[in-house]
Amino acid sequence: MSATIRFLATLVLSIALVAPTLHASEPSKPNIVYILCDDLGYGDVHCLGGERSKIATPNIDRLAAAGMTFTEAHSSSAVCTPTRYGILTGRYNWRSHLQKGVLNGYSEPLIAADRLTVPAFLKQHGYATACIGKWHLGMDISQKDPSAPVGDGPTTRGFDYYFGISASLDMPPFSLIENNRFTEAPTVEKKWGRKGAAAPGFEAVDVLPTLTRKAVEHIGAQAKEGRPFFLYLPLNSPHTPIVPTTEWQGKSGLGAYGDFVMETDSAVGEVIAALEKNGIAGNTLVILTSDNGCSPAAGIPALERQGHFPSELRRGHKADIFDGGHRIPFIARWPDKIKPGTRSDQLICLTDLMATCAEIVGGKLPDNAGEDSVSILPALLGTAEQPLQEAVVHHSINGSFAIRQGQWKLELCASSGGWSDPKPRSKEAKQLPPVQLYDMAKEAGERTNEYKAHPEIVAQLTALLKKYIADGRSTPGSPQKNDVAIQLLKEGQPDDEALRKDGD
Repeated sequence: MSATIRFLATLVLSIALVAPTLHASEPSKPNIVYILCDDLGYGDVHCLGGERSKIATPNIDRLAAAGMTFTEAHSSSAVCTPTRYGILTGRYNWRSHLQKGVLNGYSEPLIAADRLTVPAFLKQHGYATACIGKWHLGMDISQKDPSAPVGDGPTTRGFDYYFGISASLDMPPFSLIENNRFTEAPTVEKKWGRKGAAAPGFEAVDVLPTLTRKAVEHIGAQAKEGRPFFLYLPLNSPHTPIVPTTEWQGKSGLGAYGDFVMETDSAVGEVIAALEKNGIAGNTLVILTSDNGCSPAAGIPALERQGHFPSELRRGHKADIFDGGHRIPFIARWPDKIKPGTRSDQLICLTDLMATCAEIVGGKLPDNAGEDSVSILPALLGTAEQPLQEAVVHHSINGSFAIRQGQWKLELCASSGGWSDPKPRSKEAKQLPPVQLYDMAKEAGERTNEYKAHPEIVAQLTALLKKYIADGRSTPGSPQKNDVAIQLLKEGQPDDEALRKDGD
């Protein structure tokens, strides 16, 4: 045998021996469990609020101790429907036709049928996908025939399986839906905040325990399949109606809201325990967050008198353009990748899920998807050396805009844009400057308006927001179209025509 032939034979044998080893060392795609609480404030989580948080949240605290806590995470809106749109599409909610407020339980779908969603993208990469919980993004429900199939719901927007409620727990129809059918037809009338059609056996107090049980069962079933899965778990709590079960009533010492937060924390604990019991916790990325800040329906003044501050040190609450409306808890645990007990001060947005998933699975998003999504994987892995976001855009319930870049936050309204004082178009608001500029590094409470002292910052941030609107995206890529014309000012400031131009 010649030397050349012996060399080639040795080379082939070496490759044959090494190849299986290389293949075995390739990391498998992680499972992704995304737990979205409803109206949970940053300060409602004990380990985040510190001395100003009086509600015990031991399970979420343990999650934080085992993973990474983000101190500057924001929802794309201060209310729920638009935030959910942003989470699942990676696109700012105000690019859609919903410019203010939220949908109801009978609204048409907000996500266009041809828009790529996070679950649809993950399905392309071999994932099983499920949504268990509150949808609130519209679906086709007949108000005349309660036994009719439910159309255009989660299973038409990328999910293989769905179980939950159509909208908030205080919005009819009051009935659970599995895939495209009510589990029990809403043939009677009941009331939880609003009155409407309900299934005879439906009780609001049962919803959180039921969603938790279904999630635990789903995790067990998926663990046996051995296929990577994405579980989107949008809980109904602690949103109104505030209905803790008998087991949790009185546990917090702070009233029903505190009790409901504790029950929510327990639900999170059950989900985490299911991952650990099934031996899949190590390769599962768990994200725990909220759709917006705490609602005033929680009885915030009474809670604060007892030493509990749902918005921590920030101004405002749900619905507001102030940070209390959209700065939310965000905790990520991935034992195989995230260093325990770590913290990130990166400015991030809930729209970032899509780009993060794309980087995790090694996929590429098309130009017309995830237009406002930035991967936070470098932050999760502890490798980010620079800010990941150029800026983040905030939106309030009445459609008021704000933009945050670094230490500066510009609010293009005189009011709260929501439910706090000064309310939109109130006498107080009409006497205030048309814009608000806050140095969040100096004063996170948003009380000292510095727009006169820094007109150059006002101009710079206004121009950047206009660019984001005109480009149809805030990330690199080809320009895209917004679904409707974007009105930059919602309260009409006649003394600043430069801010009144609409985007495409």
